Amino acid sequence: MASYSIDDAIRELVPVLSKAPAGAVSGEWSATTMQAGHSSSTGGYRDAAGKQVPDDSRDPLRAIGAVVEKLDAASSERFNRVVVRWRKPALPFMRAQVTIETSFDPSIVPRGPDDPIYERAASARRAFWQGRGTVREGFAAERASANSYAQTKWFGPHRRILAIDAPGRMILGTDGLSTPWAGISEPENGVECELFMEFGAATLDATTIGDWGNLLINLGDLVADGHRVARDVEKHGAVLFCRLTEDYAPLTRIILSRDPARIDGMPFGAVPLIRATAIAEAEIDGRDPDEDWGATAARQALVKRGIEL
Repeated sequence: MASYSIDDAIRELVPVLSKAPAGAVSGEWSATTMQAGHSSSTGGYRDAAGKQVPDDSRDPLRAIGAVVEKLDAASSERFNRVVVRWRKPALPFMRAQVTIETSFDPSIVPRGPDDPIYERAASARRAFWQGRGTVREGFAAERASANSYAQTKWFGPHRRILAIDAPGRMILGTDGLSTPWAGISEPENGVECELFMEFGAATLDATTIGDWGNLLINLGDLVADGHRVARDVEKHGAVLFCRLTEDYAPLTRIILSRDPARIDGMPFGAVPLIRATAIAEAEIDGRDPDEDWGATAARQALVKRGIEL
């Protein structure tokens, strides 16, 4: 775009910010440039005692967002954060004072698709499962549709299922729910958990492995869409999570329950494991499945199966 300087931005903001609410003597706003499709503007006016002055108008935030966008497009120097300050003039005929400061804050830079943190998370998960059995080559199921930041429905670039051969059993585990989010900078291991299912070693062939793997991906999608599912599982020990389609009859429901193991070595701390167990309706014992996520019914069904919480 044509040249646009901080002086230009100040001239544009002075008349907008000077329409301050009664009692306001100063104001400060912090804004970011577009980061992975998102930008922000926060702040407001303050009175002589430094207390915030209510302001129903969103004009200052809109105006600040507009000038930040213009500055970003015209600047030859890299910045991603802007602080705007306004001070009421001492006399009515004087011009209000507006200052604008730009800076570069590396902590808010979104993770790009090639960030090594993603494979760090995957390596930690592989090391965990290799301690429990033999991880098969490739994936039992995988869905790789992603946006420009390599971000899938699980908020990271990994959305897949591992198959692990262990003594007397086979394990299917999600491999990606705990991958740090792509396109943002928050220090979190995705949705902070991974799911797994256990089967008798002789009960699965290649077709059924694929079927259960796809089910586990669907369960992962529900966990990713939910709100702190890992927290609810930790709180109740076990919960009735969802119903199954008729394809899985006589199994009708999925229980999610906490497992004592945790995956260490993840970028932002250890990640808990959550066991997914398919049960038949009769195993609920007629209890109210809606009470506390069906926690009582879920715990009792698992006890009957010999699964410890």
